[in-house]
Amino acid sequence: MADRDALMQLVTFQLGEELYGMDIMDVKEIVPSMEIRTIPNAPSYVEGLYNLRGEIIPIINLHKRFHLKKPASMEDDALLSGFIIIDLGGMKLGVIIDRVDRVVSVEYSAVQPPPQMLTGIGAEYISGVINQGTGYLIILDIRKLFNAKELQKIDEIRK
Repeated sequence: MADRDALMQLVTFQLGEELYGMDIMDVKEIVPSMEIRTIPNAPSYVEGLYNLRGEIIPIINLHKRFHLKKPASMEDDALLSGFIIIDLGGMKLGVIIDRVDRVVSVEYSAVQPPPQMLTGIGAEYISGVINQGTGYLIILDIRKLFNAKELQKIDEIRK
């Protein structure tokens, strides 16, 4: 039996044609897609604002941020799509996902360093990849998705 300290839990989701994961400790919750209030003069990757139980949360579109294609639509997409709410240093953001997958436990030893370029997302945003035989699970490093200046602009939009 593997040592529990050697495992990490990832929330996995589809974005474009690829499967991504992020550390479950960075995920506050997953909510279904709802109406977003657009904001004029926001960066192109900021879809708008979402009211989550009275808290205003900026919604980020990683398709636009990384120039990813949307996947072919499937019948259950509306049921499985939504927002992953993350916390970046006390600021909550919502990330649009195409399909939520599941929570998986993986051994740290299975994580390989990211290749220089993978599916349009640069290696600087990826903490590692896991070979799953049929493809790769790409682990996003949410702390590197936005630089300090971008986070400041997003925070200003929220207020």
